[in-house]
Amino acid sequence: MATFFGEVVVAPSRAGVDDDESAEEAREETPEDREIRRELEKKREIDVLWTLKSGASTGSSTDEPFVCSKFIVAIGHNAAAFLSSFILDSVCWEVVGVVKLWNEWCRTSNTTNVLPSDSFCLFYQLISDPTVLLCQCSCYVAEDQQFQWLEKVFGCMQKEGLQVTVLSTCPVADYKTQESTLTLPSPFLKALKTKEFKEQVCCPLLEQPNIVRDLPAA
Repeated sequence: MATFFGEVVVAPSRAGVDDDESAEEAREETPEDREIRRELEKKREIDVLWTLKSGASTGSSTDEPFVCSKFIVAIGHNAAAFLSSFILDSVCWEVVGVVKLWNEWCRTSNTTNVLPSDSFCLFYQLISDPTVLLCQCSCYVAEDQQFQWLEKVFGCMQKEGLQVTVLSTCPVADYKTQESTLTLPSPFLKALKTKEFKEQVCCPLLEQPNIVRDLPAA
């Protein structure tokens, strides 16, 4: 701490301290602690269950990646509700998969009869074109589970010719703009795209410095 205004003070450094503390904590870990940690890690594993047309279920690892031309993912309650109201409200779709996961904010199950307040992650297939899939994901996917979610879901699909569309929402208060957010229409739609996407975008692109977070970003 400076004793007078303008004094140059060297701040204490914690370089190396964190490593030492981590090593000390690791040495103090008991077999019971390690067993509890392993059980928690196992509990946080994500299971992707696909239902075949025959009605049988298969695990997250399939022998042959199936062909998928379009994969639409709705993440969050608002985006999932949008799919339910405007796309899935017909007999053109059937449930073909479910994601089971557990974390601090989410407990999902095998059920396909979900309520709007439920947390769930379901896959739907277009009956007239089985290469078109939808995913409703209203459950919270923790940061340490996002890569596992992507790896297991997309690991079952052929990547060639696959077009992925992600729908998500965020509060208007998080939108960064020079305009007043009070004058913005609500809700409004913005888009991000990769350089591989050559088709016309249906709405204006998201301006910098706005970013996408969590599972949509992954």
